[in-house]
Order: sequence, then structure tokens, then C-alpha cells
Amino acid sequence: MRKKLLLTSVACITALASSAQAETLGGLAFSDTTPITQNMNATDEFTIVGEDDLMSMDAINADGSVRAIVEIPTGTSAKWEVSKDDPKAVYWEYKDGEPRVVNYLGYPGNYGAIPGTALPKELGGDGDPLDVIVLGQAVPRGEIVDVNVIGVLKMLDDGEQDDKLIAVLTQDSPFAHIESMTQLDNEFPAVSQIIDLWFANYKGPDGGMEGLGFEDAEAARAVLEAAAENFAAMQ
Repeated sequence: MRKKLLLTSVACITALASSAQAETLGGLAFSDTTPITQNMNATDEFTIVGEDDLMSMDAINADGSVRAIVEIPTGTSAKWEVSKDDPKAVYWEYKDGEPRVVNYLGYPGNYGAIPGTALPKELGGDGDPLDVIVLGQAVPRGEIVDVNVIGVLKMLDDGEQDDKLIAVLTQDSPFAHIESMTQLDNEFPAVSQIIDLWFANYKGPDGGMEGLGFEDAEAARAVLEAAAENFAAMQ
């Protein structure tokens, strides 16, 4: 009988501990289990910092592949981003005084930014680094990955242009060989539709997001190169 009571007590303590943990980190259960890159360290529950200036890196590698900084790994919903005040840091964005969590399905790909880019409004941007969604398995937060850009999702956010580059990991991924949106649609039916629907709806029915369709790799590359040239001119 004593053994049974002891086991019951241990089970209760474990359940309470698990419950307490689930209430941490902005109310997002298990967000503290998301892996971060080995090149950065967590200074607290809401910030990771490395030694390199993330935005000073070139956008385009010598072999033509593109660098992408992963802010939000595939399948997660905590809204992290590279800090504008400290480009060595990635932090959990705050909104209305609380850590921001996307109240929807987790991101359908690794979401992040292209370093060394800044697209001005006259070219359809907002002056910030280009947004990119990288198709493939989840990559640790803060990781810098090489990708191939295969297209761009044209979007409006409350009437303002808010396009998203579509890219694939260059290796260790079932998408690594994909070079265009047409090839993506042929080999992986409905993936582009999932991305389109996700971004159109992740802010809710009145979120102000409107999808305008995809353009292919050539158009995406033109946007990328213009943003990289603009960034260089600002330095």
C-alpha cells in the first residue's frame, strides 16, 4: 500500500511539474524545446546571441546559392526575428506586451531573412531584409543555411506589398533539387497551395493578408539582386 501511495505521489509531482513547464515562455507549451544553432547562445528565454553580425554577410554565395537566416523553424509558431538593434541577436518578438505566438498551424517551412538585403518601398519592399520561407525539414533557430530561391509569393498585408521568397535547402532535403515553382508543383503537388493558404490565413479571417499568386525563379532572383544592390548602396 505504501509503495502504491509513493508511486501516486511521484506521478502527481511529475504532472504538476509538466503543467508548470507548459505555462512558461509566453504560454506556448514546449517552445523551450526548439533547438538553437550551436553558433549562438541563449542569454535568456527570449534572446539568442552569437559573435557574427548576421546582416553583414553577403546575400549570394560564389556558387550562386543564397544565404538565409532561420528565425522560425518549420512547424513552430513562436515569432522570432533578427534584432534591428543588435544584428548579432535573434529575439522573440513582443506584441501587446507579450511574446508573439502565431495563433494558427505552425509555419509550413523554415521562415527567416536574407542577410545583406534591403528592398525599398519603390521596389515593393519595406526597407527590411527580404523574407524567405525555406522548404524542408526543421532547421535550428539562428542557423545560417544555403538555399536556392525558386520563386516568390506576391502578397499584400493591409494593402502594402509583403512578398515572400520561396526557397529550398541545397542539401539533405527532398526539395534540394527543385529549381522552379513549376517543378515544385509537378513533383510535390499542393505544396505551393499550402504555402499560399497558410500565409493568407495565419493572421485570422480579418488579418489583412491577401495572396496575389506566385512568380517564378527569374522574378524572385531579380527581387533578390535589387535588394542586395540597395543594401550595398546604403553602406
